[in-house]
This record gives sequence, structure tokens and C-alpha cells, in this order.
Amino acid sequence: MTRRSCAIYATGIVCAHLLILGIALLVAQVFQTMIQERIKKEITLAENSRVLEGWINPPPPVYMQYFFFNVTNSDEFLAGKEKPKVTQIGPYTYREYRPRENVTFLENGTKIFATNPKSFVFLRNMSSGDPAVDRVITVNIPFIAVMNELNSYSFFLRSAVSMWMGSMGIEVFMNRTVHEVLWGFKDPLLSKLHAMRPEVDEHFGLMYNKNGTHEGEFVFHTGEKNYMDYGKIDTWNGISQMNWWSSNQSNMINGTDGSVFHTFLSRKELLYIFAADLCRSIHLAYVADKEVKGIPAFRFAPPSDVLAPPDENPSNAGFCVPAGDCLGKGVLKVSVCRQGAPIVVSFPHFYQADKRYINAIDGMNPNEEEHETYLDINPTTGVPIRALKTSHKTTKEFHLFSQMRMLLLIVTVMSNFPVIIVGLGVILLVVLIFLVCRNRQRKNEVKRIDFTEAFHSFATTKDETAYTQVSNQAEDSPENRTNQPLRNGSYIAMSPVEAQKC
Repeated sequence: MTRRSCAIYATGIVCAHLLILGIALLVAQVFQTMIQERIKKEITLAENSRVLEGWINPPPPVYMQYFFFNVTNSDEFLAGKEKPKVTQIGPYTYREYRPRENVTFLENGTKIFATNPKSFVFLRNMSSGDPAVDRVITVNIPFIAVMNELNSYSFFLRSAVSMWMGSMGIEVFMNRTVHEVLWGFKDPLLSKLHAMRPEVDEHFGLMYNKNGTHEGEFVFHTGEKNYMDYGKIDTWNGISQMNWWSSNQSNMINGTDGSVFHTFLSRKELLYIFAADLCRSIHLAYVADKEVKGIPAFRFAPPSDVLAPPDENPSNAGFCVPAGDCLGKGVLKVSVCRQGAPIVVSFPHFYQADKRYINAIDGMNPNEEEHETYLDINPTTGVPIRALKTSHKTTKEFHLFSQMRMLLLIVTVMSNFPVIIVGLGVILLVVLIFLVCRNRQRKNEVKRIDFTEAFHSFATTKDETAYTQVSNQAEDSPENRTNQPLRNGSYIAMSPVEAQKC
């Protein structure tokens, strides 16, 4: 066997093995299953894991951006001449730090206890102004809260209280600095009430007492038992179900806190998040495939039915408190979990809300690009890599992770290893076909050369054996017949034989 034949046979054998192995691995999905099981095992809140460290001390920065609506025609509105007109001011940006504390494993590592205190630092270079200087005319929430508490009393008592507050300069609108509205100030009305009822705090602010404090005590599932439960909330402040809404379904604490999700997300599933500031769980649905700094992601966002009225989404009937007392589409009354304060939340500019709310105020310009809440989540790891959480006064945004690219590259290569094997097999098959064809071509060339040489040899032999000239001597010469050897081309003499008589 020649060296060329050995190379062809060796290429064929290797090619066949690669194709058989690669196709078998593809059909069996051995590597895909192995990688998935490995990732499911690694990405859990196990003790001493890197995932746990990243969960306790999240590395990426989180920014809170606050926007406010400044009422520009308060006098005309109070006089009943015009509907309110507002202009948006902001953002006022704060860096949010959110390490988890008091981390304790429970039930053999299947659950984990933690608190999540948050602190905020103002970032002047990312803000449009100075919150300590900029002033905003907005609704006087303490005033509205007191008047709301008096709804059950007589008209005369409410009028007397209103006049009393007016004599102190307390009105429906207040003019305060952005810092005061956010982080708190000593309110004159609450101070009067505090003197009569010490349990009433005399300070008010949208984020009052929230700098350096946490939203409650959480117990999470670590994912050790089931990777689908990774990061899900088991209890909040010791309860597994709330009690202020009017149905069991609405009182359920579903999903995670929004910081993590299970691995290998599907486009078809709904993701649930418990939002403590909304006092409820909400769901997010798949919107589109995205890419964040080279990392693939699924975008999930709350669909319009999240804040839809019961006639559009019957499951929301439980958020009407008292039962049957429902607001329109796109708004949620959260007074039940805010010490009775008359607070209604919505997406910015009443995005996805009923048109009557949008048309009631001049200055509302809802649009998806600026006002949609969404999460961009890497589907393999379940880690949010970009998020925008918007509500009536806040915007939250954070970005993740540069090291994730290497992890995803390794996962992609390992998951596609059978495809790589098949690809190598196909390449070798092409090489094999080329070698076989080349070998046949060489054999045909050799045959043509041999035929040409044989033909040339035959022609030469034919020339050498040509007939010679016949001798001039008499054919019947005895000497010629007996002594002269026969030659090619010579005539053979034949002697007549006499017929024998019977």
C-alpha cells in the first residue's frame, strides 16, 4: 500500500469517527445537558460560593433618578379656572448602595435570611440641578392625608379643620426644596397633630427614614432543592402572605426581589417580582431579544394588564380596597400599606393608564421609550444586566457584568462542542473526497502514459518487421528452394503433387 493510500484510509477513518460521534452527541444532547446541570448547580446561593458573594455585595452601581412635576398654575387650579399644568424637573441622581446584611443559612442551606439596607449618595455630575436649592410646587400630601381621614366626619367639621389649616398657611399645594420633599422636613400640620397624638410623626418625605434602612426581613430560596426556586422569596417580615388586599391571590408574595432569577429562562414564561414599595407582586412578560455590551438578553416588561381594572383583568379585583372600590386602568392605590396616606402609584406620565388621567393634567406625555419599566436578563444565567424601574417619581437603572462575557463564551463553546466535532468531520470529508478524486486522476494519468508507451513500442515493432523485397532469382530455382531461409514477406513456393491413381 502506498503512502498516498494510507493517508486516504486514515482520513476516511477519522472522518467517519468524528461524524458518528458528533451526530450521536447532538442527538443525545450530552454536552448541553451536562452544561445546564453544571450551571444549575453552580448558580445557587450556596455557602462560600462566588454567586453568594456577588449577591451579598452586588458589584455593579445602581442609580436612583428622581423626577418631579412642578405645578405652574396652582392659583388658577384652586380657583377652578384651569386644570393643573405641570412641568417635569430632574433628574436628581443618587448612587444607591444595597449590601445584604445579617445573612444566615436556614434549613440545611435550602433557604437564606437577609436584610437589605439601602443608602443613597447624591451625584451632582449626573443631575440636572441641586436638590438643596431647586424648589418644587407639588401636592401637600400631609394636608391631603388629614382631609382623607376626615372623610367619615361631617361637612362642617371638615370645613372648620380646612379653615384652621388655612389660617396657618397650610394649603393643598406646598412649595419645598427637592431635598425636603425627598428626604423629609418638619411639617407644621403634622407637628400640631404630634402634640395631640405623639404616635404621629411630625416629619414627612417621600424617602423619609429610608436612607440607611431596609424594606424588611426576607427569607429566600437558595435553589439547592430546585433551581427554578432560586432567589424566590419564602417570607417577608415573617409572613408568606400579606393581609391588606381583598383576595388571597392578591395577597400572595410571588417571585424574587428582582435582583436574580433562575437559569435558562424561557421566552414563554412570566417572571414575578415582589415590589415592597408597591406592597404587591407584579409579573413581567417577554418583549424582545436584546444585546447589552455584547451580552445576549431577554427583555421582560410589565404588560398592560398588570395595572388593569377588574373588567379587563379579573385577577386584579383583589387590589380594590375595600372590595369593589376600584380605580381606573394604570393606577394602584397603596394607602392600605402606607399608614393610610392617600398615595396612588402609576408609571411615569400615566404610561399605560386610562386616557382620563392623562387628559386631566396638562404636561403628561407618556411614551414607551422613556416610561416603560423593563428588565434585560441574560437567559443562561438568569442575571439582570440592565434594568429600568419607573414609578410616579423614581427611575432606577443599573448595569452588569463584564466578566459574564467570558462565562457565556465558555458555555457557548462547550454547548456547541458536538457541532464543532461534526464540522471537523465535514471538513475531513471534503478533504477525503478531494484526495480520492486526486488519486483517481493520478491513476488515469499513469494509464494514459502506459498506453502511449505501448502504442509507441507497437509502432516501432511494426516498422522493423516490414516486408522485404522479393528476390530476383527464379522462384523455381532448386538452390533457392533448398538453401535460402524463409524471410518475412517472402513467398513460399509450393511443388505440385501428382494425383495418384486409384
